[in-house]
Amino acid sequence: MTTVAPARLPEWARKAGPLAPGARAMRVLLRDHQLNTVCEEARCPNLGECFSRGTATFMLLGDRCTRRCGYCSVSTAKPLAPDPEEPLRVAEAAARLRLRYVVLTSVARDDLRDGGAGAFAATVRAVRRALPGVRIEVLTPDFRGDPSSLAAVLGAGPDVFNHNIETVPRLFPRVRAQGDYARSLRLLAEVKRQAPGRVTKSGLMVGLGEDDPEIAAVLRDLRAVGVDIVTLGQYLRPSREHLPVHRYVPPEGFRRYAQSARDLGFSAVYSGVFVRSSFHAEEVALGAASS
Repeated sequence: MTTVAPARLPEWARKAGPLAPGARAMRVLLRDHQLNTVCEEARCPNLGECFSRGTATFMLLGDRCTRRCGYCSVSTAKPLAPDPEEPLRVAEAAARLRLRYVVLTSVARDDLRDGGAGAFAATVRAVRRALPGVRIEVLTPDFRGDPSSLAAVLGAGPDVFNHNIETVPRLFPRVRAQGDYARSLRLLAEVKRQAPGRVTKSGLMVGLGEDDPEIAAVLRDLRAVGVDIVTLGQYLRPSREHLPVHRYVPPEGFRRYAQSARDLGFSAVYSGVFVRSSFHAEEVALGAASS
């Protein structure tokens, strides 16, 4: 596969521009409700587009993560105690935005006995009360592999359960030092065991030092545990303090990844330079539902 050496950012990997008025209004609403988004904390290149469309991925349990992943710009620090009012504020913001599809994620909270599962469950229920008929996707950490934490989230009834594998097994010690590839796969398999009809989703980044055969192996592993939806996107270094980019894969490379994933039987595949796990999440989920 053709790749571009990481000496300079290719034009097709650049996405920037001033925030539109709609995006600024979204930021005001989020500040008014004292809410965090992974869009902002992770410096997502799609922030302007999503905020302008009136969508965002709500990040629960504060903006301080207990893990330090080499690719992620979310702050690592001692977290604050969970805010019991946060689920209600998320629900109120979602209602004000009249969202049809809500994506909830969180920082990793290894300091909490349930890993933050209770906050996910409470927020799913609060959003459903505020927006009857809404579809909800949760993007969770691995809960250290605890089946009871997973059961708490699934019991609240999210429509889509997402946990990102992020990278290939060989790179986990460098990219996700506090994570574990096999544990993430077991979590996704456990979703299907506890809730066989639940749609599962995962995603990975390209450009951290993996090769294409390793990506193919991860896709096979994800299908083997029943994952329905997969996303693939280019890793873009948030700052010089983060892991360097080893390669840039051009758009045609991502089209080949997408075809490989479809050949494996995923219900929906979203693959592209700027694809992120929650980007166009509603459209991707609907594609899975209709396939």
